[in-house]
Amino acid sequence: MLVKVKSIANRGIQTFGVDVEVNISNRGIPGLEIVGLADKSVAESRDRVKTAFQNSGLKFPNKKITINLAPADLHKEGSFYDLPIATGLICALLEVPVPENSLFFGELSFDGSLRHTKGSFLLSLFAKENNFTTVFVPSPCAREASSVGGLTVYSVKNLSSLINHLTGKKYIKKFNSVNEKNEKYSEQDFSEYNYIVGQEQAKRALQICAAGGHNLIMIGPPGSGKTMIAKSIDSIIPDLSEEESVEVTKIYSLVGKIPPNFGLLKRRPFRSPHHTISYAGMVGGGNNPVPGEITLAHRGVLFMDEFSEFSRQVIESLRQPLESGKIVVSRSRFSTEFPSRFILVASSNPCPCGFYGDPNHQCTCTENKIKNYRAKLSGPILDRIDIHINVLPVEKKLLIKDSSTNSNETLNFVKKGISNTRLIQQKRFKDEKIFTNSEIPNSQIEKFCSFGKGSKRLLEQAIDAYHLSARAYFKIIRVARTIADLDEKNDIEINHIAEAVQYRSKFFL
Repeated sequence: MLVKVKSIANRGIQTFGVDVEVNISNRGIPGLEIVGLADKSVAESRDRVKTAFQNSGLKFPNKKITINLAPADLHKEGSFYDLPIATGLICALLEVPVPENSLFFGELSFDGSLRHTKGSFLLSLFAKENNFTTVFVPSPCAREASSVGGLTVYSVKNLSSLINHLTGKKYIKKFNSVNEKNEKYSEQDFSEYNYIVGQEQAKRALQICAAGGHNLIMIGPPGSGKTMIAKSIDSIIPDLSEEESVEVTKIYSLVGKIPPNFGLLKRRPFRSPHHTISYAGMVGGGNNPVPGEITLAHRGVLFMDEFSEFSRQVIESLRQPLESGKIVVSRSRFSTEFPSRFILVASSNPCPCGFYGDPNHQCTCTENKIKNYRAKLSGPILDRIDIHINVLPVEKKLLIKDSSTNSNETLNFVKKGISNTRLIQQKRFKDEKIFTNSEIPNSQIEKFCSFGKGSKRLLEQAIDAYHLSARAYFKIIRVARTIADLDEKNDIEINHIAEAVQYRSKFFL
């Protein structure tokens, strides 16, 4: 008997439909064979399904069983084919129909229970886009799958409950996310903005970054507060919008970074890779490419501490995503495109010993060492970073004061200003596929950036004085647009241009 069960396959964040065809024949040598360009994780379903049947009190058929994953030219990998394979076997053996317009997805344990399986959010998105009405997923994945909305989600605990449902003995209750907890999941939780001593210029730059999605690099000696400043962005940046949340959840669902019983991610990602990270770890890799840190930071923050200590290859890999907001990982058979629109926050020492320009310490580096150290940050990379800040050590008299009194603006006041600025941008770009000022295409600068009297003239003078590139010219305008939004001004005025220019005019102390 032949039974067809619907499931999916993933290539990057693209999802394709897969027919799991289960054929049980009385002829041939008894056994279970899986065909259809499946990798080892899929081939091992054979043993998981057999053992789960036996430990659930079900008799596994001693017949020739062939399972085809169609289309056969699409590579399949992952453990989530266990449930569709088991469903096909159950329907074939008990001669019951497979539920119509349904997708099946999940990994089986040896005891017949269903395990938390990565990718259920992608399953639900595919179901909704392709007019499927129902999805069957493991219980720990039900909240994630139900985040899409408009679908009937069945939370399957084990094989026994699935058999009862398919045979009509006892139906599985539809999952209702309204009765479930709604927590905000984040791998990071930094709330240090109010405890930054001094560094008013750096904090101002951080506000502009969070408000407009701009990139920032801070150069300064050890102990000047660069890392603390960078990490505090998590406490002032607004949560993801609904559309952004879907984009981020797709990525984290694909790599299995959504914990059991969680749904849409609301907090912006904050990724902080170590400077020893490999090229593949940064951009993504594998035969069927999976996202790297660049993509995991999508719509969030990529913090690269000790920026100059990263390998040259890793640093240069940022060129494409910083420019286009995406990265393409190519293989011999296909290419996979991952979204990579993030805020880069980088910090670096000015020299190998770290004390070049420090008024309190003597630099011990030779001129050659300093030159080679700075050469790791190429002109094209620095040109793609909107805001450059020099961070000097904090004065002693500020350190001994109560840290809560060192900021002129409270955390709540700063957050409110940034949220209002994001709201202004949301209204401005409501008919566009962009979210922040940093994403404005060059072709639409004139549309979204109107200049006040004398401001454009000042910008032209700055370009001539500092010999800035065309890319830097447009970046200054975008930063000035964000500063104007923070001031709730429709036009970019002279003071907005002047502040934006100062973030490009000095570097490396």
